[in-house]
Amino acid sequence: MDLELSCLLLPPFPLRVASSASHHRPAVGSPSSTHPLRSPGSLPQILPSAPVPATPQLPEPRARPRGSSQRRCGMEGLAQRAALLRESLERSQAATDAVVSILGSFDSRLSALDAAMRPIQLRTHAVRTAHENIDRTLRSADVILTQFDRTREAEREIQKGPHENLQSFLDAVDRLRSIERFFSSNRSYSSSDRVLSHVNALLSKALVKMEGEFQNQLSQRSKPMEPDRLFDCLPSTLRPSSESRAEGGKHQPAGADNQEAAVYSPPALIEPKFVPLLSKLAQQLVQAGCQQQCAEIYSEARASALESSLKNLGVEKLSKDEVQKMPWEILESKIGNWIHFMRIAVKLLFAGERQLCDQVFECSQSLRDKCFSAITKNSLATLLSFGEAIAMSKRSPEKLFVLLDMYEIMCELQTEIDTIFVGESCSQMRDSALSLSKCLAQTAQKTFSDFEEAVEKDATKNIHTDGTVHPLTSYVINYVKFLFDYQSTLKQLFQEFKREDGTGSELASVTMSIMQALQNNLDAKAKQYKDPALMHIFLMNNIHYIVKSVRRSEAKDLLGDDWIQRHRRIVQQNANQYRRVAWSKVLQCLSGQGLTSSGGSGQVGSEGGNSSGASRTAVKERFRSFNVLFEEIYQKQCGWSVPDSELRESLRLAVAEILLPAYRSFQKRFGPLIENSKAPGKYVKHTPEQLEVFLGNLFEGKQERA
Repeated sequence: MDLELSCLLLPPFPLRVASSASHHRPAVGSPSSTHPLRSPGSLPQILPSAPVPATPQLPEPRARPRGSSQRRCGMEGLAQRAALLRESLERSQAATDAVVSILGSFDSRLSALDAAMRPIQLRTHAVRTAHENIDRTLRSADVILTQFDRTREAEREIQKGPHENLQSFLDAVDRLRSIERFFSSNRSYSSSDRVLSHVNALLSKALVKMEGEFQNQLSQRSKPMEPDRLFDCLPSTLRPSSESRAEGGKHQPAGADNQEAAVYSPPALIEPKFVPLLSKLAQQLVQAGCQQQCAEIYSEARASALESSLKNLGVEKLSKDEVQKMPWEILESKIGNWIHFMRIAVKLLFAGERQLCDQVFECSQSLRDKCFSAITKNSLATLLSFGEAIAMSKRSPEKLFVLLDMYEIMCELQTEIDTIFVGESCSQMRDSALSLSKCLAQTAQKTFSDFEEAVEKDATKNIHTDGTVHPLTSYVINYVKFLFDYQSTLKQLFQEFKREDGTGSELASVTMSIMQALQNNLDAKAKQYKDPALMHIFLMNNIHYIVKSVRRSEAKDLLGDDWIQRHRRIVQQNANQYRRVAWSKVLQCLSGQGLTSSGGSGQVGSEGGNSSGASRTAVKERFRSFNVLFEEIYQKQCGWSVPDSELRESLRLAVAEILLPAYRSFQKRFGPLIENSKAPGKYVKHTPEQLEVFLGNLFEGKQERA
């Protein structure tokens, strides 16, 4: 219709065949050959391709005017077309009205249909809801029946008890707890309260049986560790020999000082296959709110096993009075055992108990720490009380080294004690161990001071008559040597701080003080000798022993070369003083002073020596005096002792260097006077060679006669 209307509205345009703009027709295919109302190429070419001859130009004819008849024809065409349009619009309006009427009838019919269907829909929905309720009820009934079945199955396992099959018993308890949670969250069921009451009764019965089984399992599995098993867990350098194992391992094994590469393997206190079952039992008891009963059962069983293990090892529970009254020889042995016991207890037994607690009470950190504290409290207290009794006992020099041993083991174990005894429940035990370490350190430091004072004030009167090294000297030197075996421990003890002058460590200062105290005491003891020569021998022997011992020990680097050279000079000074005091009178007998006069006649000796003016009687008296003095000195000094062979030979040589030349000179000068007299052998008893032999017998500590 729209197309028809558009055709009617188009005006009738006349078709123009040729353009009047030019008298000549252009060539075919040229741009000007296009129709004036179309774009180039829009219409097919209708002219032949042959050229058309040009038309001669003629004068354009004058157009004739259109008449009124043409205008009337155009108007009539338009009127017809408008009438057709009007008729088409009227038909369209009629069709539209008919469609609207039909649609209105459809709406009323649909409303009536909806009203008729509504009751059917309601009945259908009710039926569907009823089916859903029935399905839901059936499913709930099925779940409830399943829970009833599970309850009956669990009840049968609970009635059997945990003895036959512990795992099945624990699974039944888990099922009962699941059933309890189900009915607690579904209290709307009419049977919920009755079922819950029955389930709780079964759980109570199961709880009693679990407590009994937990206690029974721990009693069966918690056995004391035999000493041999513990020794096998030690590093090879710390394991006692077979002989000491027969004695209970009560000694400090060799190689215990080197702990750097030591590897300890804590033993399995309970067979590993039973630990998971104990853990499940503990977890069930904790879930049931029986933490206290569970902790008491576990702690009692394990504490008893631990104390028995230590007792089998040799640990004794001694009071402080018993320790302080014990003889030193016995006490020293027990201290060595205590050091060994501490290492085994901390690194093996306590570490094993901590590991077992962590496995059994995996469900509760606080319960682990609480049980571990209860298990180890008494055992650790027994061990620490012995150490405290030693630290608080009367101080004496011989206790210093065992105090250092005890301090050393406590320092070694302190880190592991802090790691094993972790948690608030074990804080007091950690503090007790640290307190013992500090107490041992303080006692050791005071013992140092006591030792220095004791050395300086030692008032023993039983000095040796031979002037040899005094026992106090060897004791102090050995004491200092042993101190250097504890250098690392002593550095830790003194906290390795430097003195203000920067000349050494605190250990060097202590060592120098002890050495000075010893020297002061030796000076006092030397004054007890009535013979000045023997006094110098005594000082020479002792100072030389000190210097030689220091040079051969680690004290050399600590005390320094200046200290050694200074004390070597003291040795030499005493040796020189000995020669001067002991041999001065003998040398005076060999002096020519007082035997000759200037101007008197005399004889010439056989060797050409001049003895002019010498009195034969005076010469005889000199030889007699020499013989008496030499024999007296020889007899006396043969009983003196110079224990060091090098020092002894050097001292003999020093005496020979002053005595033999003087004797030879005197004999050469005045010997001829005696040789010509009666019985010369009565006065000249010894040749220089014989005297040299006699000097070789000095300082042997044997009584000899010349």
